[in-house]
Amino acid sequence: MFHMIGQLIKVLIRYFLILINDCLICLPIKRHLIIFESFNGQDVSDNPAAIYQELVLTHPEYAPSLFFGIKGRRFEEVKRTYPEIQILKRWSFKWIWTVARAEYWVFNSRMPLWWHKNRGTTYVQTWHGTPLKKLGVDIENVEIPGTTTTEYHAAFKKESARWDYLIAPNSYSEAIFKRAFGFNNKFIRSGYPRNDVLYLDNNLDTIRHLKLKILGDSDAKVVLYAPTWRDDEFIYKGRYRFDLPFDLKKFFSLVSRDTILIIRPHYLVKDHIDIRGFEKRVRILADTDINQLYLISDLLITDYSSVMFDFANLHRPMLFFPYDLDHYAGKLRGFYFNYLEECPGPIVTTSTEFYKQLSVFDFEGTFANYDRQFNEFQKKFTSWEKGTAAKQVIKAIGIYEEE
Repeated sequence: MFHMIGQLIKVLIRYFLILINDCLICLPIKRHLIIFESFNGQDVSDNPAAIYQELVLTHPEYAPSLFFGIKGRRFEEVKRTYPEIQILKRWSFKWIWTVARAEYWVFNSRMPLWWHKNRGTTYVQTWHGTPLKKLGVDIENVEIPGTTTTEYHAAFKKESARWDYLIAPNSYSEAIFKRAFGFNNKFIRSGYPRNDVLYLDNNLDTIRHLKLKILGDSDAKVVLYAPTWRDDEFIYKGRYRFDLPFDLKKFFSLVSRDTILIIRPHYLVKDHIDIRGFEKRVRILADTDINQLYLISDLLITDYSSVMFDFANLHRPMLFFPYDLDHYAGKLRGFYFNYLEECPGPIVTTSTEFYKQLSVFDFEGTFANYDRQFNEFQKKFTSWEKGTAAKQVIKAIGIYEEE
């Protein structure tokens, strides 16, 4: 009974907000007003944050008209973290007014179709990664409660039709986005703005400074372990299992004494990882800017995660440890590229093979037999990246262009 009343109240509030929005979008847009959002208001991050930072740097006089939308439950924390940024609580009246009157929306994920856009607003969709797994209409069987595959495909096409611009990080992604999203408007072929920092800050002084700030040791050798999220490791609501597929004692016996292991887990498992006895040599960093972790890392260990595409910009070695490959094999058919043939580094499925390749890296500092694969991988996925993507996006969409 109370649940039904709660749901009814939510529906009534939604329709009231829609009514307000539909009235406000009849007003003219406000020049230079821009609303940014990452992952529907999760944080100040990813491509929208990189574009925002470039705008503030190059046009500081317009900073008062730049806003980030943030979810209510994240609002206070994000506001404390970024006191210099104008943060708006999603669904507040000021957020509604700003979204309705903005000259630009700069988002990296979809907006609800029932939330309408001012016809004068330019919608810039940055998306949030080079696609590894099937997207949009390429998903043959959608298993999401409350929708059918046909409805999901139609909704995706409707949403993409609202995008005036879509950023493509590479030609591979452009072809997929065009088909999977049914996108027929303008592509910005710039690479990803979030990756600019991997070119601009990839120098010894910056890396040493970041290592000191993050690890307390500017000279440490760093190995980053960033596995994909496995939703079948559910235990109960709010609790997920996370078992390291390698032994920490054995790991540290095979690497130099100055090596620090960074584990980048999903935020739901960050408090459930057992590193007892190795607290000084292991850091669990679920919330640190991922680009900063890339910059300070000498080796990336991953499995099926799309972090491989971003890390490749640094031209540093990667080791792939899909320890559950047999279990995961069926899902590989949902990948866009040939995982087993195109990964730019050794693929190991057992701890014995893993320790062997770890020893190779510690001795040689690289995986020399994979130079050809790495070069081909970079050519396919990072050739558009130059460290100027944010500038290119701003220029392409005409922000602050003289009238």
